[in-house]
Amino acid sequence: MSGAIAAKANNTTKVLGAKTSYLIALGAVFARWKNVELAVKVDGESRSGLMEDVIVGIGRYQAGGMMTTPDAEPDDGLFDVLLIKDATKPEVVRELPRIYKGTWLPHPKAEVLRGRLVEVETPDPLPMQLDGEQPGTSPVRFEIAPGAIRLRVPAS
Repeated sequence: MSGAIAAKANNTTKVLGAKTSYLIALGAVFARWKNVELAVKVDGESRSGLMEDVIVGIGRYQAGGMMTTPDAEPDDGLFDVLLIKDATKPEVVRELPRIYKGTWLPHPKAEVLRGRLVEVETPDPLPMQLDGEQPGTSPVRFEIAPGAIRLRVPAS
């Protein structure tokens, strides 16, 4: 679903600001979204079935502050892959406050896998998003390149 939201947001005006256009796109896509059949492999471990979304990340946050993968570490050389299984709309809405706080896992409709190689396949092409941009559609393959980016952060 996050790819479809990004596609909608990127094809609408930003006159009210990026965050507002994202929220409008979220509402429009969520209202008509139907969970889709996905096949996901993480380092050869497979999962398939109806899913609301698959999020592949190296950081904890996405989509304007949702802490979708609270245990992710950007420097551990692994993706955190969140599978949101066949969740209903009321279930998703009910969990939103906890998703923003990062306190919603574990959850019976969610699973986090960790690995260096992630592949996602769908029966029909679905839009994907990378940090709000749209480089294409499924099928997709992500592979970690450990140590490829050097970061400087202030000492704590």
